Amino acid sequence: MSIVVTGATGQLGRLVVDALLADPSVPAGSVAAVVRNKEKAADLADRGVELRIADYSRPETLAGAFEAGDRVLLISGSEVGQRVPQHAAVIDAAKAAGVAQLAYTGVLGGPDADFDLAAEHKETEALILASGLPYTFLRNGWYSENYTANLAPVLAHGAVVANAGEGRIASATRADYAAAAAAVLTGPAAEHLGRAYELSGDEAWSLAEYAAEIGARSGREIAYTNVPAEAHLEILTGAGVPEFFAAILVDVDRAIERGALAVRTGDLARLIGRPTTPIGTTVAEALAAAS
Repeated sequence: MSIVVTGATGQLGRLVVDALLADPSVPAGSVAAVVRNKEKAADLADRGVELRIADYSRPETLAGAFEAGDRVLLISGSEVGQRVPQHAAVIDAAKAAGVAQLAYTGVLGGPDADFDLAAEHKETEALILASGLPYTFLRNGWYSENYTANLAPVLAHGAVVANAGEGRIASATRADYAAAAAAVLTGPAAEHLGRAYELSGDEAWSLAEYAAEIGARSGREIAYTNVPAEAHLEILTGAGVPEFFAAILVDVDRAIERGALAVRTGDLARLIGRPTTPIGTTVAEALAAAS
């Protein structure tokens, strides 16, 4: 039996592998990484991780990705619009292999999430349920890095621009979510099977508070500029964001304004056994990295 992480060279996948290897009860040889590019994963192999080469978009390559008894983390694909068939291929391969657990990184709210970005996650959860596989749903909230990775234009223009109104965001870091995934893959299976965890940060913050945090830590004047959705769409596309993805971001902001990403259940902190990372800490780290 192995603990298998798909998409293991992605931003979240690498952090999950790191969390697994940091656990003294998990031998490196019991961790397998499903990756498309062997060279890109060479550092994982150097750490003793087994590489299994497969591609979500090529179902035939997934036949050898899993083995009976494996505990598998399906990290959702990054290609919006193509994820349902990609995930379906992974689910089919996992079922054929007879895995003991399929954990899936979905979205906060699960079937009740009412924004466009959630649609493929909801379809994937339905496919997993229909498969009959032993499952764990990790419904991740917003990543703090979704904002802090884009500090350059904020600092350049002195503004955080969005159409989220006064909505609040209970974000956490990728490392927090990765630690939760590692916990459900290494803990007693009976404790996690058939469970859906609503994962989010301990504190919810507004974009006005986020702008103030950046200002306080950078020593610059940073404002939050709330704009109409149509204007935000024009700003994003004008900055080079593809229109289909810009529309998704605008729709997420509408969801934030409705409170969809402010939900706090405490599930994430309970799984990782510590408080989640405050947004101020993530801002400070991002500013230090940018300096």
